[in-house]
Amino acid sequence: VQLQAFGGGLVQAGGSLRLSCVASRTIFSIRTGTMAWYRQAPGKERELVARVSSGGTTTYADSAKGRFAISRDNIKRTLYLQMNSLKPEDTAVYYCYFLVGVSVYWGQGTQVTVSS
Repeated sequence: VQLQAFGGGLVQAGGSLRLSCVASRTIFSIRTGTMAWYRQAPGKERELVARVSSGGTTTYADSAKGRFAISRDNIKRTLYLQMNSLKPEDTAVYYCYFLVGVSVYWGQGTQVTVSS
């Protein structure tokens, strides 16, 4: 597995979860650029949640601003997404995305379910 995502689960509205995505040594390198989290809810298209550039610049979807925080640890080859104040509409499968050179890698997805 080149990207392993974990940390999803079932949480009540208002709760928190922290997603992690670990890259294998075979794909992570100094050429690793933008990393991001996307999500896909049932019947909807995959959408960007947040991304972080190689220089640390972060971008968030409007729905995530003020509640989610993306971060990366290049030493650990890991991408994080801290999600607070979760809402039922955050329910989706969350996918991590790594851009290494011109190659794109996707994680297998981790399910986040927020109950009302």
